Amino acid sequence: MAVPTNKSELQLAIKTNYDKLVKELITIPHQQTTVVELEGHSKGTWMSINNLLAYLIGWGELVLKWNHDKDSNEVVYFPERGYKWNELGKLAQKFYQDYKDFDFKMLLQELDKTVSAILDLVAQKSNDELYETAWYEKWTLGRMIQFNTSSPYSNARNRIKKWKKGVHVLSINHC
Repeated sequence: MAVPTNKSELQLAIKTNYDKLVKELITIPHQQTTVVELEGHSKGTWMSINNLLAYLIGWGELVLKWNHDKDSNEVVYFPERGYKWNELGKLAQKFYQDYKDFDFKMLLQELDKTVSAILDLVAQKSNDELYETAWYEKWTLGRMIQFNTSSPYSNARNRIKKWKKGVHVLSINHC
């Protein structure tokens, strides 16, 4: 899917990539969601499906927080208070920790709520607010939302598909 350049394309990209991700997620047996076998968000690290969901929720919540803080004329900390852009691996670990007590079903529900809130945010913004005005440095709000929603949803789906192939191969080899 091409990079969205307007409000309707952004909405479509979020919905489409999220729906494809959910279709992949619901086929995973619940007991496999805590197994640490997926390539992590930092080089040389590993994560579980639940960690991946926590990561997606964390970034979605940051998007909502950034927008709230900016709309309230408060200081916006990018990417998050206490983290720099070159510390995203640490931030991923924070997200894993934030949601460590959530099971797979709870994480799916939380992600769904976050995606709905982001879609509501996009619906409330004009195309000009989303794509015609710099929002953070050179980036528009629409692009910042896309960087942290539709693109990671697609990436997560690809990670899961790759993981499933590896799990399937392992299952065949152990028969």
